[in-house]
Amino acid sequence: MDSLSQLVLGSAIGIAVMGRRTAVWKAALWGGIAGTLPDLDALLDFGDAVRNMTYHRAESHGLFYLSLLAPLMAWAVSKLHGETALFKRWSLALWLALFTHPLLDWFTIYGTQLMQPFSEHPYGLGSMFIIDPIYTFPLLIGVIVALSRKQFAGLRWNALALGFSCLYLAWSAIAQAHVERIVRAQLTAQGQGSAKFFVTPAPLNTIVWRVVVMGEQSYSEGFYSFTDKSGPIKLDSFAHQPALINELKGNWAAERMAWFTHGFYSLREVKGQAILTDLRMGQEPGYVFQFALAQREGSAWKTIQPEQIGNRGDAAKALPWLWARIKGQDVPPPR
Repeated sequence: MDSLSQLVLGSAIGIAVMGRRTAVWKAALWGGIAGTLPDLDALLDFGDAVRNMTYHRAESHGLFYLSLLAPLMAWAVSKLHGETALFKRWSLALWLALFTHPLLDWFTIYGTQLMQPFSEHPYGLGSMFIIDPIYTFPLLIGVIVALSRKQFAGLRWNALALGFSCLYLAWSAIAQAHVERIVRAQLTAQGQGSAKFFVTPAPLNTIVWRVVVMGEQSYSEGFYSFTDKSGPIKLDSFAHQPALINELKGNWAAERMAWFTHGFYSLREVKGQAILTDLRMGQEPGYVFQFALAQREGSAWKTIQPEQIGNRGDAAKALPWLWARIKGQDVPPPR
């Protein structure tokens, strides 16, 4: 999730666990720091664009490492504030703030290596978009109210916001599972029951969902809204060249991305370059994680330094379309 969501979640947890045992500002401050800390790996340069993407949310998001860090951080905080008697309580608060950061990231589709150092597998449920104001704003309001009031009401507001955030995450997973059942039934009826697909929210909401289905020589993209009238999901097909992955055998970046995306990528030769696109984040034709990985030299491919060439699409067109789909209007996506 985005940095603001992680910050306010950590602060809200710190306030909830510490309660009246310490000043609310201390609980909010250190909870927010713990909630933000794992994402500091984004400031590191791992060597190239593909490494920067696939090594993000790795060791710094490992639940084992964060569990080791929590008591050390709690010891420093309790010592700093002269609250060594509260060490166990600070340990619990900071462990939860650290631990829930990668768990929240797991709800997005990016890929979080929760089991480091025992496994590099990038887990991603994909039921939440990376930015969702319906999730973040209640937490922010709860923290602000808790900081501005000295009475129990502030702590109650914070607790209510935390409860709502948990219910919203549960709703996202239930909604995703529902859309997946609809997609699977449609593909089965069309004779594509074995096709590989994923379902993830369109930006900023959990009402409109994006569907991507992988085929042998193409992939399809469509959208489902809970406000849609009955009828099949309209899927638009886009050609690519999946066989290129065999020609790029030995290209570390290509193989790394094929693994990291769980196979949800496209490959194309464009002006003599092999272009790989992560299909999980973005929508046609705008994808942030798109990389030039190799240069054609005759019948062979020369590995080049991976270059990120993606874009975020046209928000001026995408946002009005998204609002129309949320309202149930059957309008085609901007291409």
